[in-house]
Amino acid sequence: MPHFRLETNISKSKVTPELLKKLSAAVAKTLGKPESYVVVTIVPDQLMTWGGDDKPCGTATLMSIGCLGVEQNKKHAAVLYPLLKKELGIPDDRLYITFSDQSSSNVGYTGTTFQTILG
Repeated sequence: MPHFRLETNISKSKVTPELLKKLSAAVAKTLGKPESYVVVTIVPDQLMTWGGDDKPCGTATLMSIGCLGVEQNKKHAAVLYPLLKKELGIPDDRLYITFSDQSSSNVGYTGTTFQTILG
């Protein structure tokens, strides 16, 4: 159910299967969710500017059912920002992460919703 999506002007050549696996593991760990439910999407090669220039930048969304909130989001940011900086070269001050806490009734899976699955 957790989904981390990054849109960035970084080249597709820098987005490796190893990076996707690292992000998947990091998202699962920081949220305390099974990695079997985690989805990571990176949309590279976007035409993007930040502050009027096209140096590396991005916008991201971390969606989860629960495990998001004022203090938790600080923890998640502390995990994700350094990883994206190290792996893709996106500076902390050129990336927004939006945290989206969804109710179980708003997330579909296997022909139903997580509200039905989780009870």
